[in-house]
Amino acid sequence: MGGQPDIVIIGSGIGGATIAAGLAGSGAEIVILEAGERLADRPENRDPRAIFQRGFFRPKESWYEADGTPFNPGNYYNVGGNSKFYGAVLLRYRREDFEEMAHLEGVSPAWPFPYEELEPWYGRAEQLFKVRGALGEDPSEPHHSQPYPFAPVPDEPAIADLRARLKRNGINAASLPLGVDIERWLAKGKTPWDAHPNCDDGKMDAETCPLAVALEFPNVKLETSARVTRLEAEGARIAAVHYVRNGEARQLRPRLVIVSAGAVQSAALLLRSGLANSSDQVGRNFMNHNASAVIGLDPRFRNDSVYQKTFGFNDFYLGDGAGGPPLGNVQLLGRVSGAVLKANMPRVPEWLLNRIARRTVDFYAMSEDLPSPDSRVSVDGERIVLRWVRSNWKAHLMLVEKLKSVLRQAGFPIVLSQAFDRRTPSHQCGTVRIGNDPLTAPLDPYCRAFDHPNLFVVDASFLPTSAAVNPALTIAAQALRVADHIKKEALA
Repeated sequence: MGGQPDIVIIGSGIGGATIAAGLAGSGAEIVILEAGERLADRPENRDPRAIFQRGFFRPKESWYEADGTPFNPGNYYNVGGNSKFYGAVLLRYRREDFEEMAHLEGVSPAWPFPYEELEPWYGRAEQLFKVRGALGEDPSEPHHSQPYPFAPVPDEPAIADLRARLKRNGINAASLPLGVDIERWLAKGKTPWDAHPNCDDGKMDAETCPLAVALEFPNVKLETSARVTRLEAEGARIAAVHYVRNGEARQLRPRLVIVSAGAVQSAALLLRSGLANSSDQVGRNFMNHNASAVIGLDPRFRNDSVYQKTFGFNDFYLGDGAGGPPLGNVQLLGRVSGAVLKANMPRVPEWLLNRIARRTVDFYAMSEDLPSPDSRVSVDGERIVLRWVRSNWKAHLMLVEKLKSVLRQAGFPIVLSQAFDRRTPSHQCGTVRIGNDPLTAPLDPYCRAFDHPNLFVVDASFLPTSAAVNPALTIAAQALRVADHIKKEALA
């Protein structure tokens, strides 16, 4: 590859890697700039003490509260982005998530297109990420035009027993669609995959699936340790991408620029560059799922599972079951051990926490965070300032109470919960959203900036709503849709 590329993609997470895969066959010269490096295959990858107690993989950076208080954000910078550590849950948004939806404390706005518009690319994304799943178990599941490519990851015996208990009580426990080759994962080590980094161990992340596909093409190049500092415009067009690699200032002058640095970093880059913000919405409408861990304890229950995370339920997703508001999604967490618990209970001996963990089951309750212009990312020089105005919290607490009741009915007399704070990113999104009106959204429905015809933003930033399920598959599906649009319109 010589000269200037046709396309520069900034970031190699779910959005950047997937749109690279979608564009690779076009013949366009593509350079992917990634701020981090590839993760090494090292013992800490499967060491829960290193991951949860010592924070071995957490970035050495601080973001700031509006009052100037620093905090460590827990986002990752490496090839594959945050997906290297994700739970590999590849759920579709529900069909209703694309429509206006009334919640307890506000309204979730409609997308600029319906579910049916994105559905074909959902299917393609499931094929790309080799999703393991089953149709017909979840009444809230939207229409699929094709089946999942692989059968679901099997329940371990204790989890199969729990699923049966829930079903007897009328709960629609359904297999989670997962991007995990469980045999390969367990062959490397008997650990959960959620929050554990993946070095081609069987988890289908942005690096092992779409980026691997893209890099098979000679016209696609990946540059690591390439931190983009600003974009430069000439008139309405983005003319140059400025970045630093190994201490050296560099620039590229492509035809198209695709920003895929993550909901916070993409907004920060545009704000520092003074671009794509005639709507004054860049950085605004930041959303982060309301999330809690809910743990059921039964002294008679023996949980000998290794990975645990195989089913969830949406019985309270569209309503509370009694004519009330939407509450959200429930899914199993990756197996919580004594080493994980000790990160939050440092004074309790780990051997005791292990004894307790063997009698527990661990769930993740997730509720929609509603978009608000007051919830925002801003920049102060090189500092990132995050003002998260949490919304819909009462509904989340209602979901937690529903889950506690479900677990008690299933035979767990003691149920505890712990909310996640901003140190645990729970699907950050919404800071450069799509829409039909350039006065209220920076991007059009194909993620093109209204202000700049050769600029696209394709990552969690574009999401106009957070919904209440994991967003990775929706980001991937939209990335494939945008790639097809670019090949037809922008590269023609």
